Amino acid sequence: MVAIPAVKRRKITPPSISGEDSPASTLIERVDTGYDDFFNTASRWNLEQDYEQKPRKQKKKEKESTRLPIKTAEGKIEHLSAPEADEDDQDSFLESAAEDSPIERQPVSVEEKSPEVSTRQKILEAKEELARLASLINEDPEEHAGAFKQIGQIAASPNPTIKMLGMATQLAVYKDVIPGYRIRPIADLDSTEKISKEVRRLRSFEQALVGSYQVYVKELARRARTGKDPSEASASIAQVAISCACALLLAVAHFNFRGELLKILVDRLSYNQIDANYTKCRETLETLFRDDEDGTPSLDAVTLLTKMIKARDHRIDESVLNLFLHLRLLSEFSSKASQDRVDKPSAEDRGAGKKLKSKREFRTKKHRKVLKEQKAVEKEFKEADAIVSHEERDRMQAETLKLVFVTYFRILKARSPNLMGAVLEGLAKYAHLINQDFFGDILEALKELIKDAEPLSADDPDDSDSTKPIASTTTITRSTLLCINTAFALLAGQDVAKSASSLSLDLSFFTTHLYQSLYSLALNPDLEYSSKSLHLPDPYSPSPLHDQNPTTTKKPTNKVNLRTTSSLLHTALSAILLPRTTPPVRIAAFVKQFHTLLLHTPEKSSVALLALLQQVLKVHGRKVASLWNTDERRGDGVFDALKGELEGCNPFASTVWEGELLKLHYCNGVRDGIKRVGGILKGLG
Repeated sequence: MVAIPAVKRRKITPPSISGEDSPASTLIERVDTGYDDFFNTASRWNLEQDYEQKPRKQKKKEKESTRLPIKTAEGKIEHLSAPEADEDDQDSFLESAAEDSPIERQPVSVEEKSPEVSTRQKILEAKEELARLASLINEDPEEHAGAFKQIGQIAASPNPTIKMLGMATQLAVYKDVIPGYRIRPIADLDSTEKISKEVRRLRSFEQALVGSYQVYVKELARRARTGKDPSEASASIAQVAISCACALLLAVAHFNFRGELLKILVDRLSYNQIDANYTKCRETLETLFRDDEDGTPSLDAVTLLTKMIKARDHRIDESVLNLFLHLRLLSEFSSKASQDRVDKPSAEDRGAGKKLKSKREFRTKKHRKVLKEQKAVEKEFKEADAIVSHEERDRMQAETLKLVFVTYFRILKARSPNLMGAVLEGLAKYAHLINQDFFGDILEALKELIKDAEPLSADDPDDSDSTKPIASTTTITRSTLLCINTAFALLAGQDVAKSASSLSLDLSFFTTHLYQSLYSLALNPDLEYSSKSLHLPDPYSPSPLHDQNPTTTKKPTNKVNLRTTSSLLHTALSAILLPRTTPPVRIAAFVKQFHTLLLHTPEKSSVALLALLQQVLKVHGRKVASLWNTDERRGDGVFDALKGELEGCNPFASTVWEGELLKLHYCNGVRDGIKRVGGILKGLG
């Protein structure tokens, strides 16, 4: 049989009933109408409002925590729940939105707030990042030159701890990376010359290093300054900044921006507040002066100190002026100088001069050209190795010495009471470097200082005034001794044999003044105390150290010199009596006064004076032996111990009868000293 295809059936719409629509036609009309309304109103839909009003799904039932309990710092035990993922909620929300809405809606992005990181976590992260960057720089500085800037950005954090960590990290990195030479600016280099890739890479690294280092030094200078009422955080940052500046100055003093580092230290020394930062800066400059082989860093530091002292009108602490005593030129410099010039050694002293033509070596033109090129190469090598010639170092030290003398002489003229001791001590140290012109000016200034102190001497009738402060009298006595010691130290530093014809050396004024002050010094209760001795002040003093308010105290007006008054007296007497050219009358007058002083001075001072007397007798024993023997008395008249003139007191008309009393002294050292004096006299006879 042949298969007959099935007839395709066609759906026929039933006829409509009169007066009433059929259900099928009604349904079609409704669908068409609904779609028209949907498209007409879709543009007016507010999807965001629908989203806000749509009910949310309830949170799922909390699952049981599988984590172990922890114990907090307060001792409480807490259970931590595992964090839940929000993906399921987001997916279910999108699915529900797609099911309920006939149009596919775009997902709304919700900004998630980053969790707040604790301060401790920030510090730990900063430590790790600083350590990572520092390691990269140490491995290959040229490859990771950009890490300098990144460390600086971390150090600029507002957190004080991170800031201090950043400054300390930069210090360690720069100390390891900075080369042993000074980097010139890129403008000084020849841009037209052809350079290799390695040289170009090195130059780019050097410029990046110098730029970052300059920013770091400026940041240290800014952080080292504290306001009038600094907070604890700013004070800590300032302390770290000053420590970093001190360490850099000692480690890389040859590198760029040395002047900015010195300004940080000098600016801190200009304050009168002495604290840990002040002491750190002062000790750093002392070390710099002692270890400076170049001379340029010392010259820069002395220049800044001189300007600061002048700008402050000498209102500084005496320890700043004592920094000059640590300069290496005290032991290395050989020429003499003053405040305006330096005496250069002659050609004979240097052993140099023009060679005779007969002794010159013959050189061809080609040979001279080769030698010239070799000298140029050697000069470049010296500059690269930072080697300074002796001539250059002497020139630097001469300029430094002139600045020191300018400062000393300016303070002498201003007569600053708090710095006079430091100036006199410094002049005594530099006595061998002072030329003849400056020597005379200093002696005149010292005489004026002593004349100002004469109203408080024993001969002054106004000295009996009880309203004068005791402390000021002792202070002026110490200043007088300092002036006398300085004058004789200056004399010992001069070459008397060469300058006798051009320099008038007369120190009789200082000798006479010391002789007149011996009695007052013997009765001084603070003879064995220094100006820095820690002893209680006299509560009945006319100028007590304490105000009416017990919470505030006044600083005592003490001098700088740390030596005791007895030590200063011993030095002055040694300078006057031990030279072999001392006249016999002067020696006899002082020896007679020695025995009178020994009856009143304390134990240690008496032993020291007896030791000095033994040295004097070993040198001038035969000149004064008649003082112990009445049968050999050579003088006529009467001995006047209070005579103003030293040569007019007639010492040979007296005898040393005080020695018999000193043999009965309570101190064993004094009794033994008197016995040794007698043994020396017997040996002379």
